[in-house]
Amino acid sequence: MSPPSAYFQLRQLCLVTCSLTIDAAKLLVQAFITSRLDYCNPLLSGITESLYRRLQSVQNAAAWLTTGTGGCDRITPVLKELHWLPVRQRVKFKLAVLVYKSLRGLMAPYLTDDCQLVANSGRCRLWSADVDTCIVPRTNTRLSDRSFV
Repeated sequence: MSPPSAYFQLRQLCLVTCSLTIDAAKLLVQAFITSRLDYCNPLLSGITESLYRRLQSVQNAAAWLTTGTGGCDRITPVLKELHWLPVRQRVKFKLAVLVYKSLRGLMAPYLTDDCQLVANSGRCRLWSADVDTCIVPRTNTRLSDRSFV
């Protein structure tokens, strides 16, 4: 989701949230903004700092809209009040959940096959087998190199 389209959605929600409770406003922002920020989160793991800042500004605006606080207030307490992780931590958390589910066999087979622990790989015993480390599959293209960062 690009920030301009997110800000358009926020402006549309701003007209409605004045007459809603905080819980209802939070539900609307979750449906229209936060769900789009979370879409394909693992692909965002290698983006630049400037792109993280742009996505974080969208989340900050959504948090200010939801709680009714002003743009001059500190955002960290507002995010804690809403129980929202900042964008960078959201990306890491979603990636960790994806790896956890893949290792437990709770994901599709094409994801489970690419995510294996060193200890379970069937190769010779390595020192790193005592640590829960995943094997990074070799790729042939630069685009594929970003698949598991």
